[in-house]
Amino acid sequence: MSLEIGSTLTMQLRESDGPDLSLESYRGTDNVFIYFMRALSCAQCNAAVKTLSAQKAELEAAGVKVIVAVPEDAEAATAWKAKKGVPFPVVVGKDGTAHAEAGLLRKVFGAIQQSGGILLDKSGVVRYAHVSTNPGASYNRGELTAAIAAL
Repeated sequence: MSLEIGSTLTMQLRESDGPDLSLESYRGTDNVFIYFMRALSCAQCNAAVKTLSAQKAELEAAGVKVIVAVPEDAEAATAWKAKKGVPFPVVVGKDGTAHAEAGLLRKVFGAIQQSGGILLDKSGVVRYAHVSTNPGASYNRGELTAAIAAL
């Protein structure tokens, strides 16, 4: 799947500790930012989730719901969410990984999972996409803020 601006993103997701989650359920009501972690053990990705958690009120005021996608299994994701106190839904792919469904690949001979973020507007259309093989560059607050302002 290509993450081109203006495309529609549909993915089969499952909350780590619960039911299936459909991006379509947000259509017409909320903009959605999906942050894709490289791994639960990634220090830079954990720092990005901590920053997003601190921004929760600001993002909600802008009409943006945050979802965190992880490449691990639901059991590991549920434990990580509880340990870190993540205030957002944490999702895994329903069949495979959410990363693969969104087109985020494993680079450098399959050893490094791409990470990044996708902003969907209330219609489910991709308005911002940032993908990085370098986990330190997977979240750019300024770019996301500008993309939200442009909605």
